[in-house]
Amino acid sequence: MKPKMTYCVALKLNAGLVFASDSRTNAGVDQIASFKKMRTFVKEGDRSLVILSSGNLSITQSAVNLMEQRGRHPELENIWNAESMFDVATLLGECMREVRERDGTFLIQSNVDIGANFILGGQILGEPPRLFLIYAEGNFIEATEATPFFQIGETKYGKPIIDRVIHAETSLMEAIKCVLVSFDSTMRSNISVGMPIDLACYTADSLCLDRQYNITQGDAYFANISQRWSEGLRGVFASLPDPEWGCPISKPLFPS
Repeated sequence: MKPKMTYCVALKLNAGLVFASDSRTNAGVDQIASFKKMRTFVKEGDRSLVILSSGNLSITQSAVNLMEQRGRHPELENIWNAESMFDVATLLGECMREVRERDGTFLIQSNVDIGANFILGGQILGEPPRLFLIYAEGNFIEATEATPFFQIGETKYGKPIIDRVIHAETSLMEAIKCVLVSFDSTMRSNISVGMPIDLACYTADSLCLDRQYNITQGDAYFANISQRWSEGLRGVFASLPDPEWGCPISKPLFPS
């Protein structure tokens, strides 16, 4: 049994970081529930971290809870005393492996897909903001200026707009608009992705997370963005020139 899709995206810009995740989890068209897929860990003045998750919900929840639990033991390296974002990514990857090793065999026996992914981003005092994509196996890669964003879950519908708009110099406000358009495109094409949308915006070097939003069904701003984007696309499409080589008007086979 495959886990149903979600959609999460995170952008790394010179100005900071933007994160967004949907909240829909469904096991069929008549079994829809909402589970938060964004977790934040903030110690103002020291660190501000955001984790997004997709895939098997029990795996991702257990891995994050395990990392959070270890954070209560200051004698161990944990999310609150790790010296770098690389160290935090390593810790989260280790928690992912531990949970998969513990539960994976039993889930596979029931034909349950144990695939899961994380996006981890944020900043720890003493280093710049960083962004990581953590795979189900616990290994990870880091975003670069050439590749300034990561997506997990149902990625294909929202990727084209991000590819065209986002670069290192994009402002946080422009990035937020781009992310919302990305979500609108995804939700129109895949019913397994849906509201509410959790959105977080981190300003570089602030070491706090003071801009968080929960966008629910009927949100006026999102509805406005969705409508204007659709109208704009239709307008641009209508203005495109016809191909020079044209398409000849076919003649009827049996003229009257």
